[in-house]
Amino acid sequence: MAFFQSPPTVPHPWTSDPALRDYVLSRIPEALRGRVEGELRAVADLAGGELLHLLQTTHDEPTLTQWDPWGNRIDVIELSTHWKRAAEVAATEGLVATGYDKSLGAHARLVQFAKVYLFQPSSNVYTCPLAMTDGAAKTLLTHGSKELQERAVTRLLSRDPKVMWTSGQWMTERTGGSDVAISETEARPNGDGTFGLFGTKWFTSATTSQMALTLGRTVDETGNSRAGGPGLALFYVETRDDAGKLNALSINRLKDKLGTRHVPTAELNLSGTRAIPVKGTGDGIKNITPMLTVTRTWNAVCAAGDLRRATALAVDYAKKRIAFGGPLIDKPLHRQTLAMLEAETRAALVVALRAAELLGREEHDVATPEERDLLRILTPLAKLGTGKQAVVNVSEALECFGGAGYIEDTGLPRLLRDAQVFPIWEGTTNVLSLDTLRAMKNPSSFHALLQHAHTCLQHADVSVQDAAIVAKRAFDEASAWLEATLSQEQGLPALETGARAFATTLVRAYGLALLIAEASRPGSDPTWKPAARTYAKTRINHLDGIFDNDDTAQLFSRPT
Repeated sequence: MAFFQSPPTVPHPWTSDPALRDYVLSRIPEALRGRVEGELRAVADLAGGELLHLLQTTHDEPTLTQWDPWGNRIDVIELSTHWKRAAEVAATEGLVATGYDKSLGAHARLVQFAKVYLFQPSSNVYTCPLAMTDGAAKTLLTHGSKELQERAVTRLLSRDPKVMWTSGQWMTERTGGSDVAISETEARPNGDGTFGLFGTKWFTSATTSQMALTLGRTVDETGNSRAGGPGLALFYVETRDDAGKLNALSINRLKDKLGTRHVPTAELNLSGTRAIPVKGTGDGIKNITPMLTVTRTWNAVCAAGDLRRATALAVDYAKKRIAFGGPLIDKPLHRQTLAMLEAETRAALVVALRAAELLGREEHDVATPEERDLLRILTPLAKLGTGKQAVVNVSEALECFGGAGYIEDTGLPRLLRDAQVFPIWEGTTNVLSLDTLRAMKNPSSFHALLQHAHTCLQHADVSVQDAAIVAKRAFDEASAWLEATLSQEQGLPALETGARAFATTLVRAYGLALLIAEASRPGSDPTWKPAARTYAKTRINHLDGIFDNDDTAQLFSRPT
């Protein structure tokens, strides 16, 4: 009889994940624990049931119709079946609203991002507009007028699918995404307090959202646009008017991307698009800071969530796949690979959720000064570390399936294509490495990271003492490298040269410290201990990977 391999199945995202359950519930007050677990289980039921089924069976992607049969320009984007259902689930389950739920207090962000972690792998990256929606709500609550808050924020935080809005984020132009200070879009005053935006937005995700936040270069009385970053203002835009017509904008095309193919990413022309300044007519880059903190946290949590899905599938398959006389899970070498994947997944989880916890504490004014400093440096580090972990380890997970991991209709290649967005969106690894250095201009941020790591390691259980030594050595060597580099005559170029290795070392050592803290917490799940010991045997310290600056210059015939 012919052999047919049993495919991997997704275990229940909540009940099969002791790390997530233990981490979250250990931090939730007993009075809230039943409610929180019920909400998380509800999201997991959908992510492991209806949404997963749609993910596996829905293949339609967004389409753009630019003209109607009579030659009228309409620019209508039709969304996939899965995305329409994901939008309803996101609203009713409060994927954004939970983060602002005052009844949860300082735990609101932790509960919200636990939901995001569960929802992401089955969402076809519907988390993209949700992240920007959350970032927009935070920005408007921080900088927006009462009128904008009443009109937009109430909709962005609604749990009613018929009321809830999502927000786009239109920052990337043909000049590039990271250096937004050279944006070309002009903002010309209309005379009534609003502005008309003129320019091209090269990459706008979730273009079907009802609103967007964007940057525009304001024009002075003489008609000249103000130069540099200070000349950019942050604007609020509604994409359509009350009649449903586009707001003086046209869609050139949908982007044909490697992954995240259900996200309707478009290139837009703005031809007088009506916009309202969020806060003044300058300093727009400064004013998007609250947005970046939120969206980078979403990025980190979603990367960790997708890594959990890939690892769970690889483990399930290893139990079913018989080769060389037994299940793959019983082969010591293959089990080494799975253990590494599990350890990396848990490290990504604790780093991402630690950032979420700190964000919630800051927003509810219960964070200590040290926690606020830690949040500033951890936000870029968490995004940097988890993004890289997702790509490398999802690739490793696909290899666990052999040829099946390369076959499109298994659904496995999509995991890798989608993972590649995490180190790119909201700042590449190099950009985030430099942002880490910027955070350290306030020395208390670096000190806060070291101090919390020291606290985690100081109370290490005897069973993870060797892992604690690895983490401590990595922090010591990072501190020594920083001190030695700053003392050099060419300190700044040398600092930038090693920024990536330095930041990677910090986030991996901090992830190890957090794993050790969980392993040492009284009553914690016993699997934290082998996870910490396993992660300690991966490459934590990356400072030996800094290339010589003279060599890199000579490779490209550039003067140092």
